[in-house]
Amino acid sequence: MNNKQANIEELVQQLAAKLTEKGWMLATAESCTGGMIAAACTDLAGSSQWFERGFVTYSNEAKTEMLGVPAELIAKHGAVSEEVVRAMAEGAIRHSRAQVSIAVTGVAGPGGGSAEKPVGTVWVGWCIESLTFATCLHLKHGRAAIRQATVIQAFKALLSAVPSPR
Repeated sequence: MNNKQANIEELVQQLAAKLTEKGWMLATAESCTGGMIAAACTDLAGSSQWFERGFVTYSNEAKTEMLGVPAELIAKHGAVSEEVVRAMAEGAIRHSRAQVSIAVTGVAGPGGGSAEKPVGTVWVGWCIESLTFATCLHLKHGRAAIRQATVIQAFKALLSAVPSPR
């Protein structure tokens, strides 16, 4: 196991502990990572106690059909945008029994980038207790590295946002 995999495993264990203590479930909505976040969650034994479901919504149509992201929102802002990742995170909550969601959409490359949204532009969004947040990442070093860094940053965002049990 390399250091990045070990780091992901450690982050998942920390998140699992927080969610389990609160009795919360997680749903994921993934585009550019293609299910890597959900896979990292379910790699941990006992994840059924805190992982509810994952949506892999790689196409714009899937974002609309599975998560309820308005097609007009995608047309206006593009799939890789704050507006769309927020709608994905909220849709994951609406279409699951989870209290917490994480969503990612981005340009992993090597193609598909533009001057406005170059390869490595990734939006991470999360919804906790009816509040939705988003952050934009600018990652480098090729498709595999961008996808893996997105997974790590998504878990870090959730860990900092999920309140510790009282």
